[in-house]
Amino acid sequence: MQFQISAELMEQIKHLIEIEGDDQLHDMLSEIHFADFAEILSELSLSKATYLVKLLDSEKTSEALMELEEDFRERILENLSVKEIAEELEEMDTDDAADVVAELPDEIVEEVIAKIEDEKHAEDIKELLAYDEDTAGGLMAKELVKVKETWTVAGCVREMRRQAENVTRVHSIYVTDKEGKLKGRLSLKDLLTASAKTSISEVYIPKVDYVSVDTEGEEVARVMQKYDLEAIPVVDHEGVLVGRVTIDDMVDFIKEEAEKDYQMAAGISQDVEADDSVWELTRARLPWLILGLFGGLGSVFIMEGFEEALSKYKELFFFTPLIAAMAGNVGVQSSAIIVQGLANDNVKGSLFNRLLKEIGLSLISGVTLGILVILFGFVDGMDLLFSFTIAISLLCVIIVAALIGTFVPIILDKQGIDPAIATGPFITTSNDIFGIFLFFYLAKVILGF
Repeated sequence: MQFQISAELMEQIKHLIEIEGDDQLHDMLSEIHFADFAEILSELSLSKATYLVKLLDSEKTSEALMELEEDFRERILENLSVKEIAEELEEMDTDDAADVVAELPDEIVEEVIAKIEDEKHAEDIKELLAYDEDTAGGLMAKELVKVKETWTVAGCVREMRRQAENVTRVHSIYVTDKEGKLKGRLSLKDLLTASAKTSISEVYIPKVDYVSVDTEGEEVARVMQKYDLEAIPVVDHEGVLVGRVTIDDMVDFIKEEAEKDYQMAAGISQDVEADDSVWELTRARLPWLILGLFGGLGSVFIMEGFEEALSKYKELFFFTPLIAAMAGNVGVQSSAIIVQGLANDNVKGSLFNRLLKEIGLSLISGVTLGILVILFGFVDGMDLLFSFTIAISLLCVIIVAALIGTFVPIILDKQGIDPAIATGPFITTSNDIFGIFLFFYLAKVILGF
């Protein structure tokens, strides 16, 4: 049965913390899964959560800390001593430990690492900190099971038992040469069915998918998704096996990237959360609002240039929000599809063919919506030529907006800029300006003012 946190349980935990009922807290929380324990911590005040982290064994609390929101985890760590932080890090996988160290104040990082008793663990953490956090090197963990191709099956099994003590989940067994260069992978079935004296070089599978330490996280995700991998080995520039990226780390990475893209699409220029300070939230949101302001002012200047049209055909003014809205909507739809395709590496083939496809889609949508506008004009008693003007303008605006929404993300991607920026206020504002200008220009041509 799934664990449920109730109000009664939380009250009991809070009461035991207040009276320092440590033995009872141990008995109550020792068998709880670390993810459930993390949920309990998040429901408590900072002081009470810190009390439990200090009370329980690091083997449980270290995993629970990694399940907490980053800001809350940082605040708990601020209340721990350097030695206590080091004890938590010793129980974590190296990739998680490196993430936590990266969150610590610079002035205590070296001191914390120096307090880690396992020197190899400490060196591995320092090595991971040298890589960019969004590359395979920054995402990988050092814990893995590897064997040498020169070993026998019997020797391999003995070494695997020793290595597996420090590995939470054994997804794959990797084979290296004497210099540590990745040669292939070992099938558990082949290992179990082979003679104890058989050399690993005779049974390992030489074909293995891998990535380099410099491979971007998005590319790592694409490779793992394409080949349905639970883990992928990481090699350095000499081909030496240095770590592995597991599916749980990749899921966390994809989630973070999706959150960043969502915020960027909403016009937020940096990663922020609801409980960040007013200044941080303002700094993230204000630049895009300023862009929208200038875009709106641009539309005002365009409309001022057609002042004569508005005095003669004041009805044009009432259709301006419709044109702007349709331009923005179509642009966002087109850009969202392209950005998703770029993220999944599905945008391939000739740009000319994509151009023809977008024009075709726009024509179908524009003609359909234009007919609806003409029908609306007929019911509302509008002049037929005026309704036709609105319909033609709408069709042209939709085509232009779709082309902008399609090709701006592709151009940004080719320039090394995150194309997700094109799904937010940037594309909406630019399409509003182009749409309004095109609307009044075509109205001038058709209506002859």
